[in-house]
Amino acid sequence: MTDAPGFHATLQRAWAEGRYACVGLDPDESKIPDTLRGATSARVETFCRAIIDATAPHAAAFKLNSAFFEQMGVEGTRILEDLVAYIKTHCPDRLVILDAKRGDIDNTNRYYARAVFDVLGADVVTVHPYMGRESLRPFLDRVDKGVIVMAANSTAGAGEFQDLPVHDGVPLYEHIGRTVAQQWNDNQNCAVTAGATEPEKLGRLRRAAGEMPILLLGLGAQGGDLDECLRLGRASGSFGLIPNSSRAILYASSGPDFADAAREATIAFNRALSRSGGRDS
Repeated sequence: MTDAPGFHATLQRAWAEGRYACVGLDPDESKIPDTLRGATSARVETFCRAIIDATAPHAAAFKLNSAFFEQMGVEGTRILEDLVAYIKTHCPDRLVILDAKRGDIDNTNRYYARAVFDVLGADVVTVHPYMGRESLRPFLDRVDKGVIVMAANSTAGAGEFQDLPVHDGVPLYEHIGRTVAQQWNDNQNCAVTAGATEPEKLGRLRRAAGEMPILLLGLGAQGGDLDECLRLGRASGSFGLIPNSSRAILYASSGPDFADAAREATIAFNRALSRSGGRDS
């Protein structure tokens, strides 16, 4: 799959170099080390930049959760834009995933896509599939960008809808994975989500999605079973996963060594992924 375009190719280069970790930037001001002084916005920006600098050599991607920035108002939006620009300037081959979970009618999505890709400069965005392929075309048609479709999550209450049986009793999340892989992925720029705390769903999604990448959520602080996820979630022809870790990396230390601790946590995460079926297996 070396001829894959866009974000799939970037992932494959990272995997070939032993960089599997997706570092989630979800800055919680209450958990930022006290050694960082000043206004909330300044502390958040300094903290995130330090994490980026420390972990970039070992990361395949950074996933920025837009809510953690938007809740700070205009200043938070500025920080989000500045951090994306910072990553693209200092480590341009690291993917920037905006975890914004967009999803609306096609006319609105045209502006969402423009905002995420052209104004903010993100490489990949998370979206909801509820309104169907036609509504998501403004994202899907961007060959140079990536689209991660929400399929399965392991948070409380997620199964209320995603586990509903649809065609021939197949659960909705599996139907979404198969639909995205077989009908929406014409530009080879799609992926889907899975929760690490329910490996059996991940396994079903892998069978449905084939070689398509899967963003794996819930590792680290949420306690997902890494070995089981690697056993069931890897693609047959590549690593196939975007394993995200947020809190376990961001808050590996609450002291002045927080950036060094984040780097070591990322290295350890890569090492565990490698031992569990990555490049060195």
